Amino acid sequence: MKTINCKGTLIDVSIPKIMGILNLTPDSFFDGGSLISEKEVVQKAKKMLDDGATFLDVGGYSSRPGADFVSEEEELNRVIPVIQLLIKEFPEAIISIDTFRSDVAEKAVLAGAAIINDISGGNLDEHMFETVAALKVPYIVMHMRGTPKTMASQTSYEDITKELIYYFSEKINKATSLGIKDIIIDPGFGFAKTQKQNFELMNHLELFNHLEVPLLVGISRKSMIYKTLANSPKEALNGTTVLHSIALFKGAHILRVHDVKEAKECITLIQNLKGKP
Repeated sequence: MKTINCKGTLIDVSIPKIMGILNLTPDSFFDGGSLISEKEVVQKAKKMLDDGATFLDVGGYSSRPGADFVSEEEELNRVIPVIQLLIKEFPEAIISIDTFRSDVAEKAVLAGAAIINDISGGNLDEHMFETVAALKVPYIVMHMRGTPKTMASQTSYEDITKELIYYFSEKINKATSLGIKDIIIDPGFGFAKTQKQNFELMNHLELFNHLEVPLLVGISRKSMIYKTLANSPKEALNGTTVLHSIALFKGAHILRVHDVKEAKECITLIQNLKGKP
């Protein structure tokens, strides 16, 4: 059994779980600007939870390639009221804060968030690891080079899978040395990676399970799908489901998604196929 401790609640991720995406940014690649009122936030969160999401991931800084800079004050203004609202409306919900800033992470956890999801794996804020350790919450470490603004130009690897496994090994060792109990890794599909590299990582995804920590996959409606299929993010749900199925076969523990109902159906079918309903 693989579990993570979210403020005293043990979540068994050996049965794959779903993280629903709540973007609070006007420039997100798929649903930017769609959540503009408290009522809409609550409605979307309720639907995700009803459809089977275990986690809700709240983000106030778009991480799409070339995304504009957002000040820390603006990021806090976007995320803190929403986290407080969600905790009030759904006290049992497990909220994840999607940020690479330690101060935002700390304030979000104090407001009720239970997980820190860092696209930079601590590389953009030298205080992040120590902050996570002090807060005693699970930490999602993603792989990315540069920043959302610059990452598209940093895609040179000799062996991308090998380099990412080494990267995560170092992060896990650092986290463990600081007393962080629950670390989750995310290969960062689409972050400082070409289309070919994204598929290479997917093809070797099972190798990341050798690190013996939960594996999160975030490929929902991303460009590796819609550019390959020559369509758009809005038309990429079918392709997302195909790659979710492959990720689950290769050992993914958490799917970070826009479409919870479809991801939940995918998990149910794959679990039955594995004989583990």
